[in-house]
Amino acid sequence: MTAKRKIFTGIIVLVVAAVSFSYWQIKQFETSPLSIEKETIFTLPPGSGRGALEAELKQQNIVPRTFWFGGLLQLEPELAKFKAGTYRFKPGMTVRQMLELLVSGKEAQFPLRFVEGTKMKEWLSELRAAPYIKHTLADDKLTTVAAALNLQEPEVEGGFYPDTYSYTANTTDVAILKRAHERMMKLVDTLWQNKMVDLPYKDKNDLVTMASIVEKETSLSDERSKVASVFINRLRLGMRLQTDPTVIYGMGDSYKGTLTRKDLETPTAYNTYVINGLPPGPIAMPGKASLEAAAQPSKTDFLYFVADGKGGHTFTTNLASHNKAVQAWRLALKEKNGQ
Repeated sequence: MTAKRKIFTGIIVLVVAAVSFSYWQIKQFETSPLSIEKETIFTLPPGSGRGALEAELKQQNIVPRTFWFGGLLQLEPELAKFKAGTYRFKPGMTVRQMLELLVSGKEAQFPLRFVEGTKMKEWLSELRAAPYIKHTLADDKLTTVAAALNLQEPEVEGGFYPDTYSYTANTTDVAILKRAHERMMKLVDTLWQNKMVDLPYKDKNDLVTMASIVEKETSLSDERSKVASVFINRLRLGMRLQTDPTVIYGMGDSYKGTLTRKDLETPTAYNTYVINGLPPGPIAMPGKASLEAAAQPSKTDFLYFVADGKGGHTFTTNLASHNKAVQAWRLALKEKNGQ
């Protein structure tokens, strides 16, 4: 073998060895775990190329090293078809799994919980505090919400279904509210079509208003339909509802935690100690169970209820029995307070 041939052969061997070594290093790199110890939210801006992705991963110390990053994307070009978005990286995830996630476009989902019995004012506060939401509402006024969703202002309170909603980064506040509104309208339409006959409701707004009162009066599943029956019976007899939650709602920010006799006597559109019938609209966002109770109340003769001191209520059919129940509740309250 001539000297030139030996040199050429040696070069070939070195090249093959270098390629083999590089290939081995790339395969080692793609199966290495990310350099994170806790769940990490990573955002890849629109228009980011390979260099931008590599630089961002390096800056945030997400990959153990980036020397072989470009080689991996050249070796497997399918992994370079990543999509912009916000993603959730978990400890133990490999470089390849990370790239496959970016290619899939399956962005991180964030939960937002709207609780039954809360008001739109509280929902808007939750929206303001939630991460990665794109805020488009100029302020938290009901008129602003109504305009953004093409609703009348009275349709806002009570017009959204309480639940946990998942969203991706940059979802707008209006988009989330629209989903909640559509779910509520669909459920109310169904319940309205299947409600008990001869209920004293003029329209769907009355049903939702009743459900919101039930929602605020009890959290016990076996009581909701009985609470609804009390108010239905009162409406049928022309009695005032006399329910404290409506008074509190009508007081707005002036309510400081305790109702006084003066509060009960001060007229507002929602003071059911003063007005006849239902208030003009819901006082909170009712959940499904309360809506069902309003649509299918129990058939009872109950006209009164009061707390029983054990977390529930005592239901009665006449004022004398109600007064006895009130006295029993006051006695239980004194014993509980050690008086």
